[in-house]
Amino acid sequence: MRLFERHFLLVLVALYLAAFALWPLGQLFAEALAPNKDGVLFGTFFDQWESRSAIRALSHTLEASFLSTLVSVVIGAVAATLLVLTDMRWKGAIVFMLLLPLLIPSQIMALAWIELTGPTSPILAPLGLAPEPGTTNPLYSKWGIVVVMGVEHAALVFLTVRAALSSLPMDIVEAARLAGAKPLRIVTRILMPLAFPSVLSGAALAFVASIGNFGVPALLGIPGRYTMLTTLIYQRLQGFGPQVLGQVAALAVILTLIAAAGLLLRSLIARRFGAAIERSSSPLVPFPLGRTRLPIEGAFLAFLAVIAILPLFALVGTSLLPALGVPLSLETLTLENYRFVLFGYEAAQRAFINSFALALSAAMISAAVALPLAYLSVIERRPLARLLDLFADAPYAIPGTVLAIAIIVVFLPPLPGLGVSLYNTGWIILVAYLARFLALVLRPTVAAMKSLDPGMDEAARAAGAGMLTRLKSVLAPLLAPTLAAGGLLIFMQAFNELTVSALLWSSGWETLGVMVFFLHREGNTTAAAALATLALIAALGLAGIAALFARRLPSGVVPWRG
Repeated sequence: MRLFERHFLLVLVALYLAAFALWPLGQLFAEALAPNKDGVLFGTFFDQWESRSAIRALSHTLEASFLSTLVSVVIGAVAATLLVLTDMRWKGAIVFMLLLPLLIPSQIMALAWIELTGPTSPILAPLGLAPEPGTTNPLYSKWGIVVVMGVEHAALVFLTVRAALSSLPMDIVEAARLAGAKPLRIVTRILMPLAFPSVLSGAALAFVASIGNFGVPALLGIPGRYTMLTTLIYQRLQGFGPQVLGQVAALAVILTLIAAAGLLLRSLIARRFGAAIERSSSPLVPFPLGRTRLPIEGAFLAFLAVIAILPLFALVGTSLLPALGVPLSLETLTLENYRFVLFGYEAAQRAFINSFALALSAAMISAAVALPLAYLSVIERRPLARLLDLFADAPYAIPGTVLAIAIIVVFLPPLPGLGVSLYNTGWIILVAYLARFLALVLRPTVAAMKSLDPGMDEAARAAGAGMLTRLKSVLAPLLAPTLAAGGLLIFMQAFNELTVSALLWSSGWETLGVMVFFLHREGNTTAAAALATLALIAALGLAGIAALFARRLPSGVVPWRG
Protein backbone atom coordinates (compact mmCIF):
# COMPACT_ATOMS: atom_id res chain seq x y z
CA MET A 1 0.00 0.00 0.00
CA ARG A 2 2.79 2.44 0.94
CA LEU A 3 4.64 1.69 -2.33
CA PHE A 4 1.44 2.26 -4.31
CA GLU A 5 0.76 5.52 -2.47
CA ARG A 6 4.38 6.63 -2.96
CA HIS A 7 4.15 6.44 -6.74
CA PHE A 8 0.45 7.10 -7.25
CA LEU A 9 0.61 10.85 -6.73
CA LEU A 10 3.68 11.25 -8.91
CA VAL A 11 1.99 9.35 -11.75
CA LEU A 12 -1.15 11.50 -11.41
CA VAL A 13 0.80 14.75 -11.46
CA ALA A 14 2.88 13.56 -14.43
CA LEU A 15 -0.26 12.61 -16.36
CA TYR A 16 -1.83 15.99 -15.56
CA LEU A 17 1.10 17.98 -16.92
CA ALA A 18 1.59 15.65 -19.86
CA ALA A 19 -2.06 15.95 -20.92
CA PHE A 20 -2.52 19.68 -20.40
CA ALA A 21 0.91 21.11 -21.24
CA LEU A 22 3.54 18.80 -22.74
CA TRP A 23 1.32 16.98 -25.22
CA PRO A 24 -0.29 20.14 -26.68
CA LEU A 25 3.02 22.00 -26.99
CA GLY A 26 4.71 18.96 -28.55
CA GLN A 27 1.86 18.51 -31.01
CA LEU A 28 1.98 22.20 -31.90
CA PHE A 29 5.60 21.94 -32.97
CA ALA A 30 4.91 18.68 -34.82
CA GLU A 31 2.05 20.34 -36.72
CA ALA A 32 4.09 23.46 -37.50
CA LEU A 33 7.16 21.55 -38.68
CA ALA A 34 5.29 18.94 -40.70
CA PRO A 35 5.91 18.60 -44.47
CA ASN A 36 3.70 20.79 -46.65
CA LYS A 37 1.31 19.49 -49.33
CA ASP A 38 4.28 19.05 -51.69
CA GLY A 39 6.06 16.85 -49.15
CA VAL A 40 8.86 19.36 -48.45
CA LEU A 41 10.45 18.79 -45.05
CA PHE A 42 9.42 21.62 -42.65
CA GLY A 43 7.45 22.95 -45.60
CA THR A 44 4.47 24.20 -43.52
CA PHE A 45 6.75 26.36 -41.40
CA PHE A 46 8.77 27.78 -44.28
CA ASP A 47 5.63 28.45 -46.35
CA GLN A 48 4.40 30.75 -43.58
CA TRP A 49 7.84 32.23 -42.99
CA GLU A 50 7.88 33.33 -46.65
CA SER A 51 4.24 34.48 -46.94
CA ARG A 52 3.73 38.23 -47.38
CA SER A 53 1.03 38.53 -44.72
CA ALA A 54 3.16 36.68 -42.15
CA ILE A 55 6.23 38.77 -42.95
CA ARG A 56 4.18 41.97 -42.64
CA ALA A 57 2.67 40.81 -39.34
CA LEU A 58 6.10 39.77 -38.05
CA SER A 59 7.52 43.16 -39.02
CA HIS A 60 4.64 44.96 -37.27
CA THR A 61 5.05 42.76 -34.18
CA LEU A 62 8.76 43.50 -33.86
CA GLU A 63 8.30 47.20 -34.65
CA ALA A 64 5.42 47.85 -32.22
CA SER A 65 6.98 45.70 -29.49
CA PHE A 66 10.34 47.45 -29.76
CA LEU A 67 8.83 50.95 -29.72
CA SER A 68 6.42 50.15 -26.89
CA THR A 69 9.34 48.72 -24.91
CA LEU A 70 11.12 52.07 -25.26
CA VAL A 71 8.03 53.78 -23.84
CA SER A 72 7.92 51.26 -20.97
CA VAL A 73 11.62 51.76 -20.19
CA VAL A 74 11.34 55.56 -20.05
CA ILE A 75 8.27 55.51 -17.77
CA GLY A 76 9.38 52.57 -15.60
CA ALA A 77 13.03 53.62 -15.14
CA VAL A 78 12.22 57.27 -14.38
CA ALA A 79 9.52 56.27 -11.91
CA ALA A 80 11.79 53.78 -10.10
CA THR A 81 14.60 56.36 -9.91
CA LEU A 82 12.34 59.05 -8.46
CA LEU A 83 10.68 56.73 -5.95
CA VAL A 84 13.83 55.01 -4.65
CA LEU A 85 16.51 57.71 -4.91
CA THR A 86 14.57 60.84 -3.93
CA ASP A 87 12.45 61.96 -0.98
CA MET A 88 9.35 62.29 -3.17
CA ARG A 89 6.11 61.99 -1.16
CA TRP A 90 2.87 60.10 -1.89
CA LYS A 91 4.85 57.07 -3.01
CA GLY A 92 1.95 54.70 -2.28
CA ALA A 93 -0.36 56.58 -4.64
CA ILE A 94 2.33 56.73 -7.32
CA VAL A 95 3.03 52.99 -7.13
CA PHE A 96 -0.71 52.24 -7.32
CA MET A 97 -1.13 54.38 -10.45
CA LEU A 98 1.95 52.81 -12.06
CA LEU A 99 0.71 49.27 -11.46
CA LEU A 100 -2.93 49.98 -12.31
CA PRO A 101 -2.56 49.31 -16.08
CA LEU A 102 -0.92 45.97 -15.25
CA LEU A 103 -3.75 44.92 -12.91
CA ILE A 104 -6.45 45.67 -15.48
CA PRO A 105 -6.95 43.29 -18.45
CA SER A 106 -5.38 44.71 -21.60
CA GLN A 107 -8.62 44.73 -23.61
CA ILE A 108 -10.32 46.83 -20.92
CA MET A 109 -7.37 49.22 -20.75
CA ALA A 110 -7.41 49.53 -24.55
CA LEU A 111 -11.16 50.20 -24.51
CA ALA A 112 -10.66 52.87 -21.83
CA TRP A 113 -8.06 54.62 -24.00
CA ILE A 114 -10.38 54.45 -27.01
CA GLU A 115 -13.13 56.16 -25.01
CA LEU A 116 -10.70 58.82 -23.77
CA THR A 117 -9.25 59.78 -27.16
CA GLY A 118 -12.23 59.29 -29.49
CA PRO A 119 -14.42 62.06 -30.99
CA THR A 120 -17.15 61.31 -28.41
CA SER A 121 -14.78 61.34 -25.41
CA PRO A 122 -16.74 62.29 -22.27
CA ILE A 123 -13.52 63.84 -20.88
CA LEU A 124 -11.95 65.62 -23.89
CA ALA A 125 -15.10 66.61 -25.81
CA PRO A 126 -16.40 69.08 -23.14
CA LEU A 127 -12.91 70.66 -23.13
CA GLY A 128 -12.84 70.99 -26.91
CA LEU A 129 -9.82 68.71 -27.15
CA ALA A 130 -11.45 65.66 -28.78
CA PRO A 131 -10.98 64.88 -32.50
CA GLU A 132 -13.61 66.24 -34.88
CA PRO A 133 -16.88 64.23 -34.97
CA GLY A 134 -16.77 61.60 -37.69
CA THR A 135 -12.99 61.32 -37.73
CA THR A 136 -11.12 58.13 -36.96
CA ASN A 137 -9.81 57.65 -33.45
CA PRO A 138 -6.04 58.40 -33.63
CA LEU A 139 -5.35 55.36 -31.46
CA TYR A 140 -6.38 53.05 -34.32
CA SER A 141 -2.77 53.02 -35.56
CA LYS A 142 0.74 51.79 -34.88
CA TRP A 143 1.38 54.66 -32.49
CA GLY A 144 -1.80 53.97 -30.58
CA ILE A 145 -0.67 50.39 -30.00
CA VAL A 146 2.81 51.58 -29.02
CA VAL A 147 1.53 54.06 -26.44
CA VAL A 148 -1.06 51.78 -24.82
CA MET A 149 1.21 48.71 -24.67
CA GLY A 150 4.08 50.92 -23.47
CA VAL A 151 1.99 52.25 -20.59
CA GLU A 152 0.63 48.80 -19.76
CA HIS A 153 4.06 47.14 -19.55
CA ALA A 154 5.91 50.03 -17.86
CA ALA A 155 5.14 48.38 -14.51
CA LEU A 156 7.35 45.40 -15.48
CA VAL A 157 10.35 47.71 -15.95
CA PHE A 158 9.47 49.69 -12.83
CA LEU A 159 9.31 46.60 -10.60
CA THR A 160 12.63 45.27 -11.92
CA VAL A 161 14.53 48.57 -11.62
CA ARG A 162 13.02 49.41 -8.23
CA ALA A 163 14.20 46.07 -6.84
CA ALA A 164 17.73 46.67 -8.15
CA LEU A 165 17.98 50.25 -6.84
CA SER A 166 16.53 49.29 -3.45
CA SER A 167 19.23 46.66 -3.00
CA LEU A 168 22.15 49.11 -3.50
CA PRO A 169 24.09 49.84 -0.27
CA MET A 170 24.60 53.27 1.27
CA ASP A 171 28.39 52.73 1.40
CA ILE A 172 28.64 53.49 -2.33
CA VAL A 173 26.99 56.88 -1.88
CA GLU A 174 29.08 57.76 1.17
CA ALA A 175 32.30 56.87 -0.65
CA ALA A 176 31.30 59.07 -3.60
CA ARG A 177 30.44 61.96 -1.28
CA LEU A 178 33.86 61.70 0.40
CA ALA A 179 35.37 62.01 -3.09
CA GLY A 180 33.41 65.24 -3.59
CA ALA A 181 30.65 64.01 -5.93
CA LYS A 182 27.31 65.88 -5.97
CA PRO A 183 23.95 64.01 -5.75
CA LEU A 184 23.17 64.35 -9.47
CA ARG A 185 26.58 62.98 -10.41
CA ILE A 186 26.23 60.11 -7.90
CA VAL A 187 22.88 59.14 -9.41
CA THR A 188 23.86 59.44 -13.08
CA ARG A 189 27.45 58.23 -12.96
CA ILE A 190 27.38 55.60 -10.18
CA LEU A 191 23.92 54.36 -9.16
CA MET A 192 22.19 54.22 -12.55
CA PRO A 193 25.08 52.34 -14.24
CA LEU A 194 24.84 49.76 -11.44
CA ALA A 195 21.11 49.42 -12.10
CA PHE A 196 21.50 49.36 -15.90
CA PRO A 197 21.36 45.51 -16.17
CA SER A 198 18.00 45.61 -14.41
CA VAL A 199 16.77 48.18 -16.96
CA LEU A 200 17.75 45.81 -19.78
CA SER A 201 16.18 42.89 -17.92
CA GLY A 202 12.92 44.81 -17.44
CA ALA A 203 13.01 45.86 -21.09
CA ALA A 204 13.31 42.21 -22.16
CA LEU A 205 10.26 41.36 -20.01
CA ALA A 206 8.27 44.24 -21.51
CA PHE A 207 9.27 43.16 -25.03
CA VAL A 208 8.15 39.55 -24.44
CA ALA A 209 4.86 40.77 -22.94
CA SER A 210 4.32 43.03 -25.97
CA ILE A 211 4.81 40.37 -28.64
CA GLY A 212 2.28 38.10 -26.86
CA ASN A 213 -0.28 40.84 -26.25
CA PHE A 214 -3.60 40.25 -27.97
CA GLY A 215 -6.08 42.66 -26.34
CA VAL A 216 -4.40 45.92 -27.40
CA PRO A 217 -3.55 44.89 -31.02
CA ALA A 218 -7.06 43.42 -31.42
CA LEU A 219 -8.93 46.55 -30.31
CA LEU A 220 -6.56 49.11 -31.86
CA GLY A 221 -4.74 47.26 -34.64
CA ILE A 222 -7.62 45.50 -36.43
CA PRO A 223 -9.61 48.75 -37.02
CA GLY A 224 -6.34 50.50 -37.91
CA ARG A 225 -5.31 47.75 -40.37
CA TYR A 226 -2.09 47.21 -38.46
CA THR A 227 -1.93 43.45 -38.16
CA MET A 228 0.40 41.78 -35.68
CA LEU A 229 1.13 38.07 -35.36
CA THR A 230 -1.40 37.51 -32.55
CA THR A 231 -4.18 39.20 -34.51
CA LEU A 232 -3.19 37.47 -37.77
CA ILE A 233 -3.56 34.10 -36.02
CA TYR A 234 -6.96 35.16 -34.67
CA GLN A 235 -8.17 36.44 -38.07
CA ARG A 236 -7.10 33.29 -39.91
CA LEU A 237 -8.84 31.01 -37.43
CA GLN A 238 -11.98 33.16 -37.49
CA GLY A 239 -11.99 33.40 -41.29
CA PHE A 240 -10.98 29.93 -42.40
CA GLY A 241 -11.69 27.69 -39.41
CA PRO A 242 -9.71 24.73 -38.09
CA GLN A 243 -8.52 23.69 -41.59
CA VAL A 244 -5.76 26.30 -41.30
CA LEU A 245 -4.37 24.77 -38.11
CA GLY A 246 -1.03 23.98 -39.76
CA GLN A 247 -0.62 27.57 -40.91
CA VAL A 248 -1.50 29.14 -37.56
CA ALA A 249 0.64 26.56 -35.75
CA ALA A 250 3.60 27.73 -37.84
CA LEU A 251 2.81 31.35 -36.96
CA ALA A 252 2.54 30.35 -33.30
CA VAL A 253 5.99 28.76 -33.45
CA ILE A 254 7.42 31.98 -34.93
CA LEU A 255 5.84 33.86 -32.01
CA THR A 256 7.32 31.34 -29.58
CA LEU A 257 10.81 31.74 -31.07
CA ILE A 258 10.66 35.52 -30.62
CA ALA A 259 9.48 35.13 -27.01
CA ALA A 260 12.23 32.57 -26.34
CA ALA A 261 14.81 34.95 -27.80
CA GLY A 262 13.57 37.69 -25.46
CA LEU A 263 13.76 35.45 -22.39
CA LEU A 264 17.19 34.15 -23.43
CA LEU A 265 18.41 37.74 -23.82
CA ARG A 266 17.18 38.50 -20.30
CA SER A 267 19.04 35.48 -18.94
CA LEU A 268 22.24 36.48 -20.76
CA ILE A 269 21.98 40.03 -19.42
CA ALA A 270 21.66 38.71 -15.87
CA ARG A 271 24.77 36.52 -16.30
CA ARG A 272 26.87 38.98 -18.30
CA PHE A 273 26.21 42.16 -16.34
CA GLY A 274 25.35 40.77 -12.92
CA ALA A 275 27.82 42.22 -10.41
CA ALA A 276 28.42 41.18 -6.82
CA ILE A 277 27.48 44.06 -4.53
CA GLU A 278 28.16 44.27 -0.82
CA ARG A 279 24.73 44.22 0.76
CA SER A 280 25.65 44.15 4.44
CA SER A 281 25.66 47.93 4.89
CA SER A 282 22.62 50.12 5.48
CA PRO A 283 20.19 50.73 2.59
CA LEU A 284 20.19 53.89 0.50
CA VAL A 285 18.85 57.07 2.02
CA PRO A 286 16.86 59.06 -0.58
CA PHE A 287 18.37 62.34 -1.80
CA PRO A 288 16.40 65.48 -0.86
CA LEU A 289 14.80 67.26 -3.81
CA GLY A 290 14.72 70.58 -1.95
CA ARG A 291 12.68 73.34 -3.57
CA THR A 292 12.09 71.26 -6.69
CA ARG A 293 10.21 68.56 -4.77
CA LEU A 294 6.70 70.02 -5.09
CA PRO A 295 6.94 70.78 -8.85
CA ILE A 296 8.41 67.34 -9.56
CA GLU A 297 5.76 65.60 -7.45
CA GLY A 298 2.97 67.58 -9.11
CA ALA A 299 4.23 67.00 -12.64
CA PHE A 300 4.76 63.27 -12.12
CA LEU A 301 1.40 62.73 -10.43
CA ALA A 302 -0.33 64.67 -13.22
CA PHE A 303 1.42 62.56 -15.86
CA LEU A 304 0.44 59.31 -14.14
CA ALA A 305 -3.14 60.52 -13.72
CA VAL A 306 -3.33 61.16 -17.47
CA ILE A 307 -2.01 57.73 -18.48
CA ALA A 308 -3.64 55.62 -15.75
CA ILE A 309 -6.71 57.35 -14.31
CA LEU A 310 -8.23 59.50 -17.08
CA PRO A 311 -8.80 56.53 -19.45
CA LEU A 312 -10.74 54.76 -16.69
CA PHE A 313 -12.85 57.87 -16.01
CA ALA A 314 -13.61 58.01 -19.74
CA LEU A 315 -14.62 54.34 -19.69
CA VAL A 316 -16.99 54.89 -16.76
CA GLY A 317 -18.32 58.08 -18.38
CA THR A 318 -19.11 56.24 -21.62
CA SER A 319 -20.88 53.49 -19.69
CA LEU A 320 -23.26 56.12 -18.25
CA LEU A 321 -24.26 57.57 -21.64
CA PRO A 322 -27.60 56.65 -23.25
CA ALA A 323 -25.88 56.59 -26.67
CA LEU A 324 -22.48 57.36 -28.12
CA GLY A 325 -22.11 61.05 -28.94
CA VAL A 326 -24.59 62.29 -26.34
CA PRO A 327 -22.87 64.78 -23.97
CA LEU A 328 -22.55 63.48 -20.41
CA SER A 329 -24.55 65.53 -17.91
CA LEU A 330 -26.85 64.98 -14.96
CA GLU A 331 -29.78 65.01 -17.38
CA THR A 332 -28.33 62.41 -19.75
CA LEU A 333 -26.68 60.16 -17.16
CA THR A 334 -28.24 56.69 -17.12
CA LEU A 335 -27.69 53.21 -15.71
CA GLU A 336 -29.50 51.58 -18.62
CA ASN A 337 -26.26 50.04 -20.00
CA TYR A 338 -25.63 48.31 -16.68
CA ARG A 339 -29.21 47.05 -16.58
CA PHE A 340 -28.80 45.78 -20.13
CA VAL A 341 -25.58 43.77 -19.54
CA LEU A 342 -26.72 42.45 -16.14
CA PHE A 343 -30.36 41.61 -16.86
CA GLY A 344 -31.26 42.26 -20.50
CA TYR A 345 -28.58 40.48 -22.51
CA GLU A 346 -28.49 36.73 -22.12
CA ALA A 347 -25.00 36.28 -23.59
CA ALA A 348 -23.52 38.76 -21.08
CA GLN A 349 -25.20 36.93 -18.21
CA ARG A 350 -23.76 33.66 -19.51
CA ALA A 351 -20.34 35.32 -19.75
CA PHE A 352 -20.44 36.25 -16.04
CA ILE A 353 -21.44 32.70 -15.06
CA ASN A 354 -18.95 31.04 -17.43
CA SER A 355 -16.04 33.24 -16.38
CA PHE A 356 -16.80 32.74 -12.69
CA ALA A 357 -17.13 28.95 -13.05
CA LEU A 358 -14.05 28.56 -15.25
CA ALA A 359 -11.88 30.84 -13.10
CA LEU A 360 -12.99 29.18 -9.85
CA SER A 361 -12.45 25.68 -11.27
CA ALA A 362 -9.00 26.58 -12.60
CA ALA A 363 -8.01 28.10 -9.25
CA MET A 364 -9.18 25.13 -7.13
CA ILE A 365 -7.80 22.39 -9.39
CA SER A 366 -4.45 24.15 -9.85
CA ALA A 367 -4.06 24.60 -6.08
CA ALA A 368 -4.89 20.90 -5.59
CA VAL A 369 -2.18 19.92 -8.11
CA ALA A 370 0.42 22.42 -6.85
CA LEU A 371 0.49 20.96 -3.32
CA PRO A 372 1.58 17.38 -4.19
CA LEU A 373 3.87 18.56 -7.00
CA ALA A 374 5.66 20.98 -4.68
CA TYR A 375 5.88 18.27 -2.00
CA LEU A 376 7.34 15.67 -4.37
CA SER A 377 9.78 18.23 -5.79
CA VAL A 378 10.94 19.97 -2.58
CA ILE A 379 10.50 17.50 0.30
CA GLU A 380 10.80 14.15 -1.52
CA ARG A 381 13.19 15.58 -4.14
CA ARG A 382 12.04 13.15 -6.81
CA PRO A 383 13.95 13.81 -10.08
CA LEU A 384 10.82 13.44 -12.23
CA ALA A 385 8.86 15.82 -9.99
CA ARG A 386 11.65 18.41 -10.17
CA LEU A 387 11.64 18.12 -13.97
CA LEU A 388 7.85 18.53 -14.05
CA ASP A 389 8.21 21.55 -11.78
CA LEU A 390 10.35 23.21 -14.47
CA PHE A 391 8.00 22.28 -17.32
CA ALA A 392 5.00 23.68 -15.44
CA ASP A 393 6.21 27.23 -16.17
CA ALA A 394 6.28 26.76 -19.95
CA PRO A 395 2.54 27.35 -20.69
CA TYR A 396 2.63 30.61 -18.71
CA ALA A 397 5.89 31.83 -20.27
CA ILE A 398 4.76 31.44 -23.88
CA PRO A 399 2.21 33.83 -25.43
CA GLY A 400 -1.41 32.88 -24.70
CA THR A 401 -2.20 32.70 -28.41
CA VAL A 402 0.43 29.98 -28.84
CA LEU A 403 -1.04 27.92 -26.00
CA ALA A 404 -4.55 28.28 -27.42
CA ILE A 405 -3.40 26.97 -30.81
CA ALA A 406 -1.62 24.06 -29.10
CA ILE A 407 -4.80 23.17 -27.18
CA ILE A 408 -6.86 23.30 -30.40
CA VAL A 409 -4.37 21.05 -32.22
CA VAL A 410 -4.76 18.34 -29.56
CA PHE A 411 -8.36 18.66 -28.41
CA LEU A 412 -10.08 19.42 -31.72
CA PRO A 413 -9.90 15.79 -32.96
CA PRO A 414 -11.81 13.16 -30.95
CA LEU A 415 -9.81 12.05 -27.91
CA PRO A 416 -8.12 8.64 -28.33
CA GLY A 417 -10.22 5.90 -26.77
CA LEU A 418 -13.15 8.22 -26.00
CA GLY A 419 -14.12 9.43 -29.46
CA VAL A 420 -15.22 12.80 -28.04
CA SER A 421 -13.93 16.22 -29.09
CA LEU A 422 -13.64 19.04 -26.53
CA TYR A 423 -13.79 21.70 -29.27
CA ASN A 424 -16.88 23.95 -29.07
CA THR A 425 -17.31 23.14 -25.37
CA GLY A 426 -16.32 24.95 -22.20
CA TRP A 427 -14.01 22.09 -21.26
CA ILE A 428 -11.42 23.18 -23.80
CA ILE A 429 -11.23 26.65 -22.16
CA LEU A 430 -10.82 25.02 -18.75
CA VAL A 431 -8.02 22.79 -20.07
CA ALA A 432 -6.21 25.87 -21.39
CA TYR A 433 -6.65 27.72 -18.08
CA LEU A 434 -5.35 24.69 -16.12
CA ALA A 435 -2.25 24.57 -18.30
CA ARG A 436 -1.60 28.31 -18.37
CA PHE A 437 -2.14 29.34 -14.76
CA LEU A 438 -0.66 26.44 -12.75
CA ALA A 439 2.63 28.36 -12.36
CA LEU A 440 0.84 31.17 -10.49
CA VAL A 441 0.06 28.92 -7.53
CA LEU A 442 2.97 26.48 -7.92
CA ARG A 443 5.74 29.11 -7.57
CA PRO A 444 4.59 30.49 -4.17
CA THR A 445 3.78 26.97 -2.95
CA VAL A 446 7.29 25.75 -3.81
CA ALA A 447 8.80 28.80 -2.09
CA ALA A 448 6.66 28.28 1.01
CA MET A 449 7.44 24.52 1.04
CA LYS A 450 11.18 25.30 1.07
CA SER A 451 10.74 27.47 4.15
CA LEU A 452 9.03 24.71 6.16
CA ASP A 453 10.90 22.66 8.74
CA PRO A 454 11.34 19.18 7.17
CA GLY A 455 11.32 17.73 10.69
CA MET A 456 7.52 17.99 10.78
CA ASP A 457 7.19 15.70 7.78
CA GLU A 458 9.77 13.31 9.19
CA ALA A 459 8.01 13.20 12.56
CA ALA A 460 4.68 12.42 10.90
CA ARG A 461 6.37 9.76 8.77
CA ALA A 462 7.97 8.20 11.91
CA ALA A 463 4.53 8.12 13.54
CA GLY A 464 3.30 5.96 10.66
CA ALA A 465 1.43 8.58 8.61
CA GLY A 466 1.30 7.85 4.90
CA MET A 467 2.01 10.44 2.22
CA LEU A 468 -1.63 11.36 1.67
CA THR A 469 -2.18 11.73 5.41
CA ARG A 470 0.90 13.94 5.76
CA LEU A 471 -0.21 16.13 2.87
CA LYS A 472 -3.78 16.43 4.17
CA SER A 473 -3.17 16.74 7.91
CA VAL A 474 0.28 18.34 8.21
CA LEU A 475 1.26 20.31 5.12
CA ALA A 476 -2.07 21.47 3.69
CA PRO A 477 -3.09 23.42 6.84
CA LEU A 478 0.34 25.07 7.01
CA LEU A 479 0.28 26.06 3.32
CA ALA A 480 -3.41 26.97 3.14
CA PRO A 481 -2.80 30.79 3.03
CA THR A 482 -0.26 30.38 0.23
CA LEU A 483 -2.53 28.07 -1.75
CA ALA A 484 -5.48 30.43 -1.25
CA ALA A 485 -3.49 33.47 -2.38
CA GLY A 486 -2.13 31.64 -5.43
CA GLY A 487 -5.64 30.46 -6.27
CA LEU A 488 -6.87 34.03 -5.97
CA LEU A 489 -4.21 35.23 -8.42
CA ILE A 490 -5.39 32.57 -10.87
CA PHE A 491 -9.03 33.55 -10.39
CA MET A 492 -8.16 37.22 -10.95
CA GLN A 493 -6.36 36.56 -14.24
CA ALA A 494 -8.77 33.91 -15.55
CA PHE A 495 -11.92 35.90 -14.73
CA ASN A 496 -11.14 38.59 -17.33
CA GLU A 497 -8.93 36.53 -19.65
CA LEU A 498 -9.19 37.24 -23.41
CA THR A 499 -6.13 35.99 -25.31
CA VAL A 500 -6.78 32.26 -24.81
CA SER A 501 -10.58 32.53 -24.67
CA ALA A 502 -10.82 34.48 -27.95
CA LEU A 503 -9.62 31.42 -29.88
CA LEU A 504 -11.41 28.76 -27.82
CA TRP A 505 -14.85 30.16 -26.98
CA SER A 506 -18.01 28.91 -28.66
CA SER A 507 -21.68 29.86 -28.58
CA GLY A 508 -22.96 29.30 -25.06
CA TRP A 509 -19.43 29.48 -23.65
CA GLU A 510 -18.72 33.19 -23.91
CA THR A 511 -16.41 34.72 -21.32
CA LEU A 512 -16.28 38.29 -19.98
CA GLY A 513 -13.16 39.22 -21.98
CA VAL A 514 -14.72 37.89 -25.18
CA MET A 515 -18.02 39.72 -24.57
CA VAL A 516 -16.29 43.09 -24.02
CA PHE A 517 -14.33 42.55 -27.23
CA PHE A 518 -17.39 41.58 -29.31
CA LEU A 519 -19.74 44.25 -27.93
CA HIS A 520 -17.18 46.85 -28.95
CA ARG A 521 -16.66 45.31 -32.39
CA GLU A 522 -20.44 45.20 -32.94
CA GLY A 523 -20.64 48.94 -32.24
CA ASN A 524 -22.46 48.69 -28.91
CA THR A 525 -19.71 50.70 -27.24
CA THR A 526 -21.73 51.98 -24.28
CA ALA A 527 -22.72 48.43 -23.29
CA ALA A 528 -19.12 47.27 -23.77
CA ALA A 529 -18.00 50.11 -21.48
CA ALA A 530 -20.56 49.09 -18.84
CA LEU A 531 -19.45 45.45 -18.95
CA ALA A 532 -15.79 46.50 -18.87
CA THR A 533 -16.47 48.74 -15.87
CA LEU A 534 -18.06 45.85 -13.97
CA ALA A 535 -15.08 43.64 -14.85
CA LEU A 536 -12.76 46.45 -13.76
CA ILE A 537 -14.47 46.69 -10.37
CA ALA A 538 -14.14 42.93 -9.97
CA ALA A 539 -10.43 43.02 -10.91
CA LEU A 540 -9.64 45.81 -8.43
CA GLY A 541 -11.64 44.08 -5.70
CA LEU A 542 -9.77 40.83 -6.25
CA ALA A 543 -6.45 42.69 -6.29
CA GLY A 544 -7.33 44.16 -2.91
CA ILE A 545 -8.15 40.72 -1.51
CA ALA A 546 -4.88 39.30 -2.91
CA ALA A 547 -2.99 42.14 -1.22
CA LEU A 548 -4.38 40.99 2.13
CA PHE A 549 -2.61 37.64 1.62
CA ALA A 550 0.63 39.30 0.50
CA ARG A 551 2.08 39.68 4.00
CA ARG A 552 2.04 35.89 4.43
CA LEU A 553 3.71 35.16 1.09
CA PRO A 554 7.31 35.20 -0.14
CA SER A 555 8.38 38.62 -1.44
CA GLY A 556 7.40 39.30 -5.04
CA VAL A 557 4.56 36.77 -5.32
CA VAL A 558 2.02 39.61 -5.27
CA PRO A 559 3.80 42.19 -7.46
CA TRP A 560 2.05 45.34 -6.22
CA ARG A 561 3.15 44.60 -2.62
CA GLY A 562 6.85 45.28 -3.24
